Amino acid sequence: MSDKVQAYLKKIDQVIEAGPYRADWASLNEYPVPEWYKKAKFGIFIHWGVYSVPAFGSEWYPRLMYLEGTKEFEHHVKTYGPHKDFGYKDFIPMFRAEKFDPKEWARLFRESGAKYVMPVAEHHDGFQMYDSELSEWCASKMGPKRDVLGELKTEIEKEGMVFCASSHRAENYWFFAGSRTFDSGIEGEGMVEPYGFRDQAYASGDPQHMDTGVYSKPATKEHLQNWLARTCELVDKYQPKIVWFDWWIQNECFKPYLKKFAAYYYNRAAQWGVEVAINYKYEAYAYSAAVFDIERGQLSAIRPRFWQTDTAVAKNSWGYTENNQFKDPVDIVCDIIDIVSKNGAMLLNVGPRADGTITEEDQAVLRGIGSWLAVNGESIYDTTYWQVFGEGPTQVEDGAFTDTSRQPFTSKDIRFTYKAPYVYANVLVWPEDGKISIESLGSKKFSGVVRNVSLLGHDNKVTFRHEEGALEIQAEGKIESRYPVCLKVEID
Repeated sequence: MSDKVQAYLKKIDQVIEAGPYRADWASLNEYPVPEWYKKAKFGIFIHWGVYSVPAFGSEWYPRLMYLEGTKEFEHHVKTYGPHKDFGYKDFIPMFRAEKFDPKEWARLFRESGAKYVMPVAEHHDGFQMYDSELSEWCASKMGPKRDVLGELKTEIEKEGMVFCASSHRAENYWFFAGSRTFDSGIEGEGMVEPYGFRDQAYASGDPQHMDTGVYSKPATKEHLQNWLARTCELVDKYQPKIVWFDWWIQNECFKPYLKKFAAYYYNRAAQWGVEVAINYKYEAYAYSAAVFDIERGQLSAIRPRFWQTDTAVAKNSWGYTENNQFKDPVDIVCDIIDIVSKNGAMLLNVGPRADGTITEEDQAVLRGIGSWLAVNGESIYDTTYWQVFGEGPTQVEDGAFTDTSRQPFTSKDIRFTYKAPYVYANVLVWPEDGKISIESLGSKKFSGVVRNVSLLGHDNKVTFRHEEGALEIQAEGKIESRYPVCLKVEID
């Protein structure tokens, strides 16, 4: 372990000792979800790094290029030659980011309607997209030779959005483990930057889908301490308002370090007088100690504690590849509405090219979402969930990796949000006849008074009857929209 890491670990202990938060669940469970976060509802994720240079397969190219038998392995040998002659680190000089314009990015993200932006600070590949004092393998010293994170923070905050960051450092421990099985040039033991420890227990297969040992085989103490120091350095240098962690922190060996990080981060936020949050998956953090996140999935019902979905514009990859398959912005808007109706937020990813440009397809999707939010944002931002999340026949499956598996929504599918004195009823597919029947607002289920019903973004006259079985609504004239249409219902 380096002297710099040792010094940082001492600093971490001192900050925790000073309080007010201790490194235990009883203390951390008292940490509130930031008010700004609960109001924001929609953010942008950015997977951008050295893996955008080969632009093949996905952002997992660095791992899969070292696993014999994969398409990435074969592509690498055919395109770049043997691994021992051209390894992953040899892509770094090719990652020049010569067209990277953080101002342009920030303007686009604001146009999308996003309220917070989260660049990946370090992915599993071990290359930091910021100016680190704990490692030479970072964007300020190699590749672009720019402090990518710092430049983005400046421009994101200028546009009035909240700056956040993610760390995938945990997974670097085993990410390149396949290199141990052949003459790769990095088959030896021990820590090798940026390749990590390359734990041979993970030298084949996909750890995300290994049933045996993926969470019980511990990382080395050196890796865990390095992870803690790097993540706390990220907090101190850039003061992100959210720190997001990927899934492998679920491994039992991380538990004491997760508590230490949370206590450090929350204590630093208290010193700075700001509201911050941690994102985690599965059961890595105690229920009320951080904000739960689901990868490429949703929930089927309201979760009382605020939560988040992280998903991507591309169906097949988080990073840029030459063959990305893009989602329809209408589908993403429907998912945002469904998630917010269940007390959640959406973090939507884009994957820029290696030169720093964002694809035309990504831009079109973001602007499509932004156009809808510009008209209907009052049904999303600064709202809360209502008595029920919605109604209709389409079932949304619980859990991760379900973002492309749900059936299309119908004109019977309605989702509710609330901000007194209004219930917002987003009709996910507008019916041609303009007739809407909302059973959840019928007098049998809702005994309050319905004062008025209007449409957001449309001038069509609306009439309604508050019947026992449903609130019956008729919008006159034609409304042609592929996107959801929102009814603003004033109640008393």
